[in-house]
Amino acid sequence: MESLKELYRIGVGPSSSHTMGPRAASADFLKNHCPDGIQYFAYLYGSLAATGKGHLTDVAIRDSFAEQNKAVSIFWKPNEFKTYHPNAVTFIGFDASDKPIAEQTYYSVGGGKIVEEGKQNEAQKNNIYPPELNNLSKILKYCNSEGIPLWEFVIRSEGPEIMDYIKLVWKDMEAAVERGIDAEGVLPGGLKMPRKAASYYEKSQQFRGVEGKNAEALSYALAVSEENASGGVIVTAPTCGSCGVLPGVLYFLKKRNSCNETKIYRALLTAGLIGNIVKQNGSISGAEVGCQGEIGVACAMASGAATQIMGGSIYQIEYAAEMGLEHHLGLTCDPMLGLVQIPCIERNAMATMRSLDHCTYALLSDGRHKVSFDNVVEVMMETGHDIPPLYRETSLGGLAKIKETVE
Repeated sequence: MESLKELYRIGVGPSSSHTMGPRAASADFLKNHCPDGIQYFAYLYGSLAATGKGHLTDVAIRDSFAEQNKAVSIFWKPNEFKTYHPNAVTFIGFDASDKPIAEQTYYSVGGGKIVEEGKQNEAQKNNIYPPELNNLSKILKYCNSEGIPLWEFVIRSEGPEIMDYIKLVWKDMEAAVERGIDAEGVLPGGLKMPRKAASYYEKSQQFRGVEGKNAEALSYALAVSEENASGGVIVTAPTCGSCGVLPGVLYFLKKRNSCNETKIYRALLTAGLIGNIVKQNGSISGAEVGCQGEIGVACAMASGAATQIMGGSIYQIEYAAEMGLEHHLGLTCDPMLGLVQIPCIERNAMATMRSLDHCTYALLSDGRHKVSFDNVVEVMMETGHDIPPLYRETSLGGLAKIKETVE
């Protein structure tokens, strides 16, 4: 598995695979393949083309080229798919006589990560975790034998310097919550969605009992998701489209349970390990497996993190994470107008509440259960491949077909 720095990416929304990835691919092409071109073309394929305009893919690419004082022409090919991954972009650079001088294809595989055509196998070279401990069951066995928590396994693998990066991650997560709680107005895009986090937070302070608890937690998730939808700075956890769940849960526990920063950092390490395992053995790409790979994984990460903060054992943490993913199996990715707004923002809020419920359920148990987290990751991949492409971030099926409310 790669470092958590590759999972928790600090950047600008609204989409890790459709904006962060293409931006990174543009920069890499200009730097390493064709810095001296006179003219450039970018061909977007599959899901990257189908929902690219709603996700601001073209804006991200043009901005990246503009930073190098370059211009690029963009061509959309939503019905053409590359074999390695549904999110693909090919760049071609030309000289002054319109002769092609460089060409490179990139795949945006989820969470902002890009893979170059021809270098798919090299993606494994950045693995820093013990290769023999390649799933959660093996890691649990190792941690039990060593008498260590999951977060300490992460530090042993990454080195103590990972804590410096995790502190930056939490700083930006907190900032996104706090900006989003104060912001009002309408989100950009054709849906004309009003921001809700500010009013929901104020109402939550007037509620009592369970209603107040749930409302406050979801308002924090809304805050981050709305920041993402407006192009604000967020942290992929594991993606931009699911970036509100984990900070929503952690910010709530910090406020309601007076949870200190050290516990938050350690919870982020554990949550990152859970997300990393899915990224390694499954997928966090909505274009590849649907929203179960985004919201489902985010819920698993937050469920495990909350359980750790609340004193759960490593087995209770695994149980909570398993529920977070299991109960999102089959979730489709069908964004209206290709925007990361409907149903994405509400899903972040709902998954935040479910994460807290999974934590409670796991803590009531002794951690023993029939279906392992690793089993669910395997089923998620099988389910994702069986979901028709219409429901995998193409905006051609499901809720994305609804027109009446957006005309």
